[in-house]
Amino acid sequence: MTQVSWDGEDCLPLSGIQHFAFCKRQFALIHVERLWLENTLTFEGRAMHDRADDPFFSESRGTVLITRSVPLLSRVLGLYGVADVVEFRMCAAGGVALEGREGLWQPFPVEYKRGQVKSDDRDAVQLCAQAMCLEEMLHVAVSEGALFYGRTRRRQVVPVDQTLRDRVTRLAQEMHQTYDAGWTPPPVKTRACERCSLREVCLPKVACRKDVRKYVRTTLESWGIDGEETT
Repeated sequence: MTQVSWDGEDCLPLSGIQHFAFCKRQFALIHVERLWLENTLTFEGRAMHDRADDPFFSESRGTVLITRSVPLLSRVLGLYGVADVVEFRMCAAGGVALEGREGLWQPFPVEYKRGQVKSDDRDAVQLCAQAMCLEEMLHVAVSEGALFYGRTRRRQVVPVDQTLRDRVTRLAQEMHQTYDAGWTPPPVKTRACERCSLREVCLPKVACRKDVRKYVRTTLESWGIDGEETT
């Protein structure tokens, strides 16, 4: 893959890689068309992040330093964002020096999610992208991180392996291509559509039908409106 270096102004929100991995149309609706609707799931998730996000917070627990709302940037991926939590763990070698702290420290990103472990990799790619940003910024290897799920109140440790890194790189490239083209992919209706906050603007049932005109006419007639006259 050809490696590029993105200017800061051309970088995309890192959170978008989770949207893109889940549904490319959702990514485009949010980041290209600037559409967003909130449902109970997104509200609970935002509230959970608000509790985790405090840029002035740091806490020491023995050999672990906990920091919140850590700014992230990767010019290689062309992504910017904020890590919910980055734990810096004291290590003997391979870590990074921190101002005002003795020794070396290994960064360990932690991403907060409201629900439970997903059947796909959308959360893992977001966490991996955060790890890759930290590596580029701090010049230190990040081999793993964790996803904390609010429903189960448990952490899932995620190895930042080469397979996941390659997927993040491909997704980031495709994100930029989609964004630069100003293109919104057509819908692909799945069970996940029912819980998507953008269902009312995406209209997967309508857009997936071959004969949209007939569907609109039938719907209007079911409301007592003459579908032939309006269409």
